[in-house]
Amino acid sequence: MARAPRAHRIRATAARLVGHYRSHHSAPTSTLAHPPHPWGRALGLVAVVLAGAWLGLLIVGAVRTPVGPMDTTMTLRPSLVGGTKINVSPLGALELDSHTAPIRLDVDVDQLDPERSSALVSHPERISGLQDEITGDVAAGTLDLALRSSAAVLAGATALGLVVYRRPRRALAAGGLALALLTASGITAYATWNPKSVLEPKFSGLLSSAPSVVGDARNIVAEFNVYQQELARLVTNVTKLYNATSTLPAYQPSPTTMRVLHVSDIHLNPASWHIIGSLVEQYDIDAIIDSGDTMDHGSSAENAFLDAVPDLGAPYIWVRGNHDSAGTQAYLSRLKNVHVLDNGDAVTVAGGLRVAGIGDPQFTPDRSVKPQGDGNERVAGVQLAAALRDQKAARTPVDIAVAHNPIAVAQTDGEVPLALAGHTHERRTEILRHGTRLMVQGSTGGGGLRAVEDADPQKIRASLLYLDRDTRRLQAWDEITLGGLGLTTAEVSRHLPAENTPRGKLPATPAPGPR
Repeated sequence: MARAPRAHRIRATAARLVGHYRSHHSAPTSTLAHPPHPWGRALGLVAVVLAGAWLGLLIVGAVRTPVGPMDTTMTLRPSLVGGTKINVSPLGALELDSHTAPIRLDVDVDQLDPERSSALVSHPERISGLQDEITGDVAAGTLDLALRSSAAVLAGATALGLVVYRRPRRALAAGGLALALLTASGITAYATWNPKSVLEPKFSGLLSSAPSVVGDARNIVAEFNVYQQELARLVTNVTKLYNATSTLPAYQPSPTTMRVLHVSDIHLNPASWHIIGSLVEQYDIDAIIDSGDTMDHGSSAENAFLDAVPDLGAPYIWVRGNHDSAGTQAYLSRLKNVHVLDNGDAVTVAGGLRVAGIGDPQFTPDRSVKPQGDGNERVAGVQLAAALRDQKAARTPVDIAVAHNPIAVAQTDGEVPLALAGHTHERRTEILRHGTRLMVQGSTGGGGLRAVEDADPQKIRASLLYLDRDTRRLQAWDEITLGGLGLTTAEVSRHLPAENTPRGKLPATPAPGPR
């Protein structure tokens, strides 16, 4: 009686052992046919390590640290060529070939500290010791950045490893490999460090003219006293740029009023895009008219500066200035929401406003090109006037004519109610002989980098034109004037055409209201 249960237990135990063996030593047919490739696992691990390290640097791998008179943010970024990039918004950036490694050091200048900058300006002799101070600040910031970045890549790769593999050992392996890669990159950067790279920076944006402002390294060494004075003046003006804040009043005319913003002579100043965008939003602008000289030299390297135009929030009408090349015009014509006018071409925007224009016949980006004189401007103006007459004969009359040079657009007198121009960097308005109102705009870019260089920086100017939506005739205009670099003023003055002023008396400027 006792043998049967025992035999049964033995058979059951044997069956379990066989099943256990089979489950551990046999594999499905599909697995045997397609075994996992070790290279695939390795590539997957590398992808997890790189992605996790990148995410870690993005989230927590930044350090805020003072460098001389500047407050900066330092970050490490993956790179194929290495180097250092210093962003000085809104003036531009400079790149240093400081090292060769798969990481790049980004330094963003957030602001200039007023107290430290004022101390430099008040005591220029301190500039001679500025190099040691900056070197110490950069060393301290770099050490802090290295520690924070190590923790960032370790945490990022480990966290992503846990999500992907769900095994702590695999995740820790990913984190360790990420830390090893960062350490190796740091050692490579240190071994290839080039301290002379600061003498050969690559400039972009407005800073592309910096060598002509402060001189090259050889001139700085030869005339260090002069360089100290130039640097002190630059620090003064740039400091005031960062500290300048302006609150513009916004007027609320009738809903039947069309609002057109006239800008000109931006001259590669990126701060202008922020100003124009703010005006478009604050005043609910229907169209922007730019009367040229958006560039400084019209080179292809400057074209990326124009990429902000489609995001300004209103149709952008543009004519070529004498600092804008044919390449500049071609690049702009391909951007969305941009209307390039030349050879008397006309466009209709904002529900009925007709604008015609012609590009400047002269291209004189620097003193190496001799201007061809006012005669060419008059010929271009005559061509624009002829196009206006053709439009009128076709019963599509033009409301506004635009050219860069006032001499050119003045030739349209009597053919159009309003003519716009720039070029002179001086704002003025006048009634021409046959009744056309000529409005010449100042520089909306404040003269570009020259505003930083000059002892008396130019003001930033734009005008807001109020037109009747039915007749498209000028009802009023606001002249907006912002203090340029070194100034912190903001002025808005309202003007009415004499024909819109009862008995020739100008009314009081309406009180501003929030928009």
